[in-house]
Amino acid sequence: MLLVYENRTDGIVVEWKKTVHFPPHLHEAIEVLYVTDGNIELGVGQELYHMDEGDFAIVFPNVIHHYQVFGEKENKVIYLYLDPTLFPSYYKELQIYSPKNPVVKKEQVHPDVVNAIKYLAGITEGNPMLIQAYVQMILAHVFAEMPMVDKSTVGSDDLIYNAVEYVAKNFREKISLEKMAYDLCVSKYVLSRMFAKTFHCNFSKYVNGVRLNYAVAALENTMDSITNICLDCGFESQRTFNHVFKDRYKITPREYRKRMEHNNRNGSLGVRR
Repeated sequence: MLLVYENRTDGIVVEWKKTVHFPPHLHEAIEVLYVTDGNIELGVGQELYHMDEGDFAIVFPNVIHHYQVFGEKENKVIYLYLDPTLFPSYYKELQIYSPKNPVVKKEQVHPDVVNAIKYLAGITEGNPMLIQAYVQMILAHVFAEMPMVDKSTVGSDDLIYNAVEYVAKNFREKISLEKMAYDLCVSKYVLSRMFAKTFHCNFSKYVNGVRLNYAVAALENTMDSITNICLDCGFESQRTFNHVFKDRYKITPREYRKRMEHNNRNGSLGVRR
């Protein structure tokens, strides 16, 4: 699983799940969010947007975004991942533009959009033409009601993109802010400020977040030992891995794997993202 440049072009994918901290990433899909419980923070480019229950958001393809969660209140979010090639009438606009503000507050969300999202989240099988019609309805409201700006202005400048790509390629190695700055031909102070302003964390926390996402995917989808997963992720020791993992998920990697195995046996959802 590539952690910060995800291949999400599987047609139409619906997930209804708890959101946790998830580092900056981008993918080819259109990403639609609808908060059904609690609240989250959606970061797009260099901006952070607060989302409460009933709020709607959309992230266009190849726009860097991330999630943060503050406080202990439980949250739940419906995510739609949409392959833009399925919507040729909007394809060009999706590549060029991005919403000026990706979040629509509950009071301004059109009822048709809410109904469409809830329909898509509630089906296991459905008429493909009807599913397509509901998604088209969502996009029609987006383009009619949300002001657009040129995508190049949404914080995804070359340095941000290069930083995301660099960590994606090198997180398994021993990387430092100094080495990354040298390899990207920029000052380490410029890089440090960029991580703080764009990703709302320091370099080490960002890299560890990427490593944790890889570790979670390995815990869920492989039978590799926790020691091997730790080393494959780029952590220097299992002690560090356990500490960083527990700091985010509040349980150890071993406990997480046991919980996922239990959930899978009982048909429950996990706690990813």
